Amino acid sequence: MLHRPASRYVKAMTNIMTTGDGFEQAARILREGGLLGVPTETVYGLAADACNATAVAKIYAAKGRPDFNPLIVHVDSLKMAEELAVFDPLSRRLAEEFWPGPLTLVLPLRGDAALAPSVTAGLGTVALRQPIGVLAELASSLGTGIAAPSANSSGRISPTTAQHVADDLEDRVDLVLDGGTCAVGVESTIVKCTNGKINILRTGGITADQLTEIAPLAEPEKSGKIEAPGQLLAHYAPDVPLRMNAHEVDEGEGQLAFGPAPLHSAGPSLNLSPTGDVAEAARNLFAMMKTLDSAGVAGIAVQPVPENGIGAAINDRLRRAAHGSQSSSNQSGEDHG
Repeated sequence: MLHRPASRYVKAMTNIMTTGDGFEQAARILREGGLLGVPTETVYGLAADACNATAVAKIYAAKGRPDFNPLIVHVDSLKMAEELAVFDPLSRRLAEEFWPGPLTLVLPLRGDAALAPSVTAGLGTVALRQPIGVLAELASSLGTGIAAPSANSSGRISPTTAQHVADDLEDRVDLVLDGGTCAVGVESTIVKCTNGKINILRTGGITADQLTEIAPLAEPEKSGKIEAPGQLLAHYAPDVPLRMNAHEVDEGEGQLAFGPAPLHSAGPSLNLSPTGDVAEAARNLFAMMKTLDSAGVAGIAVQPVPENGIGAAINDRLRRAAHGSQSSSNQSGEDHG
C-alpha cells in the first residue's frame, strides 16, 4: 500500500490532487489524450492511454526518452492482459502469483492488440504489469491498458513522491495524483519466460528468490538488444558523480550510508537504513539520492549495500546511476522506465 500524502499543491506550474479528489479528472485527462503523474507501489509513472498514438508520443516528448526504448503497459487484470499478449503457462502462473504487484512480464504481442506501435518500440513483444492501486483503477475506468514509464526526465533519478514529479516535469504533465511515498521505492522486476525458465531482464521489487520458488532462472542473455525498459547502461543519474562501495568519504562529498556504522563525513549524510534493512533502503533510495544531489555536494559516496533480496535491485540502480552520472558530465545520459 502507498503511504498517505503529507503535502499538496507545492508547485504552481503543476496541478497536484490527492488520488481520491483527482480520480475523475485524471480519468478524463486519459480519455482526452493527456498525461498524468500517477503513484504506484514502485515509483510514480507518467501515464497515457496506451492505444492513443498521440498521447504515447507525448510521453516520449515530455521525458526526452529515446524512441527505441519500449514502455510498460499497465492493466487492471490478467483478463485485460490476455487481450494484449499471448501467455505461456509459466507467464500465466507468475501473473497469478505476483499480480497485482511489482512484476512485469514480456510477452508476444497479440496480432489484434490495439496498442499504439510506439508503445512496443517496434518489437513483437509487449511488457505488461498489473500494479497495486490507482493506476489499475484508472485502467479499469479507461477500459484498456495504460502506458506509464517513470515520471521523470530521461535518464534522471526516478520519482517516489508527487513533489518529485512536479519538480521535474512541471507543466509537461496535465495532473499529478498524490498518493504519498511509494511503498517499494524501486521499479518492477521485468522477466521473460523461455523453455520453462525465467529470464530476469531487470531486477526490481520481486526478488530472484521469490521467482525461483515458481521456476528455475535462465542464464542471463547477453545479446545487447533492448527488450524492455531499464536495460540501458546509464540510468537513474544524479547531476553529481556517484560512486559505490565507498569506505571513506572524500572532501566535498555527501554520504549515502547503509547500516549502523556510517562513515565519518564532514558533509551531508543520509542513511538508507540504520538497521541494515534492504527493503527500507529501497524505499529511501531515490528520495535520498535526490536530496544529496541538490545539497551542493561535489559527489555522492555510497556505502556498500548487500546484494541479498531487493538489495540486488538497489545495486543495479546504483551501478547505472554511477555510469549515468559520469555520462551526464559528457552529456550522454540515457533513459529508463
